[in-house]
Amino acid sequence: MERMMTITMTPDSKWLHAAAAAAFLAASAPQTALMAQGLESPEAIDTIIGTEVEEEESRATADVAKVVAAIEKTPESIATIRKTSKLDKVDIVFLSDAAVTEGGPPPEIEAKIKEHEEEIAELRQELEGNAMLYHAIDSRQILLRDVLAVEFNDANGVVIYAAAKPAN
Repeated sequence: MERMMTITMTPDSKWLHAAAAAAFLAASAPQTALMAQGLESPEAIDTIIGTEVEEEESRATADVAKVVAAIEKTPESIATIRKTSKLDKVDIVFLSDAAVTEGGPPPEIEAKIKEHEEEIAELRQELEGNAMLYHAIDSRQILLRDVLAVEFNDANGVVIYAAAKPAN
């Protein structure tokens, strides 16, 4: 009578095989970052965004009322971001004195951020999902976590308030 040999795999070895297979697939996949269009040149930025992007440096202490008003309108801004595919102008306002390295936003703005914390998190997710606005922010080396508020205007434009310093 012939004996059959059964090989049993322990749960640990199954995970090891799965991890090895995943590593192989990841290594053999094309490197999408190498194929992506870079944002090094102004021409590439204009092509991707298709919108005029302007920067302004300001102090949060000087713009408290504007920033607080924009934070209070976050639910409306979220809805507008979802529908936005073209803008005539994007203004990015760097609130340099509100950057983490400077101690963060002034108390009035910080209180409003805490009050609207979940809405601001959703706003940041929507910005990440909107290619045009995300590339406008990313091309200026702004982290999404530094975006405090977004304010749309009647002239088909948007102002993005960021607690950050401009990249040098």
